[in-house]
Amino acid sequence: MELKEALTTKKKEILDLWIERTLDSYTSPGFFKKATDPFANPVGSNISMGLTSLYEALASGEGGEAYTKSLDQVVRIRAVQDFTPGQAVAPFLELKWVIKQVFSADKKTQPLLGALDQLDCEIDRIALAAFDVYNQCREQLYRNRVDELKSGRSILTDSACPSALAREEQEKAQ
Repeated sequence: MELKEALTTKKKEILDLWIERTLDSYTSPGFFKKATDPFANPVGSNISMGLTSLYEALASGEGGEAYTKSLDQVVRIRAVQDFTPGQAVAPFLELKWVIKQVFSADKKTQPLLGALDQLDCEIDRIALAAFDVYNQCREQLYRNRVDELKSGRSILTDSACPSALAREEQEKAQ
């Protein structure tokens, strides 16, 4: 069995484990795993779709530009959340571990474990590209924040609710 064929054969097992481990990095992974409606669970849905299309591009050997849209779909979500850069990119590197776990559990794919060097290198490239996307997203967030501060809109978005402030003043006065 060749590596490309094994990646196609084991696609469901690899994706299930990879998506599960990625969603486990969130504070409430149960919701993200169970809710399948993309409107009720846009984070879980987008991550699942993004990782699936990324894996398909990797398994088919498309490379380069084929990863861009999938990476953006996953990393853009993680960039606006409370993840460090390393935590945001970690799921891409974890794919190496997932593939090795799935391959080592099957006698047909165990001989391929030694041939994963080139695939590991490609996954490293994906992780580096994900880090670039993460940085671009964070820069955009900071630029938006600076623009908001310059325009004065931050007064509207960062200040407390006027009715809540009035209530607090009344309570202090009593």
